Amino acid sequence: MGGSSPTSGSGRQTAAEPVRGHDPARTDPARPGPEDDDFDALYRTERLPMVRLAHLITGSNAAAEDLVHDAFLKVRPRFAELRDPGAYLRTTVVNECRMWFRRRDVEARHAPTPSDRLLLPPDLDETWTALQQLSPKRRIVVFLRFYEDRSIDDIAEILQCRPGTVRSLLRRGLASLREVLTDGS
Repeated sequence: MGGSSPTSGSGRQTAAEPVRGHDPARTDPARPGPEDDDFDALYRTERLPMVRLAHLITGSNAAAEDLVHDAFLKVRPRFAELRDPGAYLRTTVVNECRMWFRRRDVEARHAPTPSDRLLLPPDLDETWTALQQLSPKRRIVVFLRFYEDRSIDDIAEILQCRPGTVRSLLRRGLASLREVLTDGS
């Protein structure tokens, strides 16, 4: 895909009709421009300090990594026109952290209350617990067969395996369920 002709993007432009304000050396990934080197340098010098900052704000290393990544993605398109990209990046990281808190608060406000949650009868609760103990493949086969009422051939097509493999997974999954449910009684 990484074509170097001006027509590789939308197919509308030809070599004789350059895009207004289009600098192929700047947008063609095969030919990095000088601002690409500057952006790489910004990334190398500012990534870790920005992750530390985001971690101190959010208290989560995973969230900090994601937020800094998103901030760099937002800075990149505007990088060439920025006077102080480091300051702009820092502001973007702080704003990303603020939005993260807002999203978290909204999710918490709209989280189901204990009365909204589905309460299962004890026998179904035990079944759900037993299903959680199955391997992912066996659990998928059991759900597709009995919850979605799929045929063995349908399941084999979905999982991209042979029907014999599905039968084996189903047989072993049901045996495991029987064992767990009878031991618990």
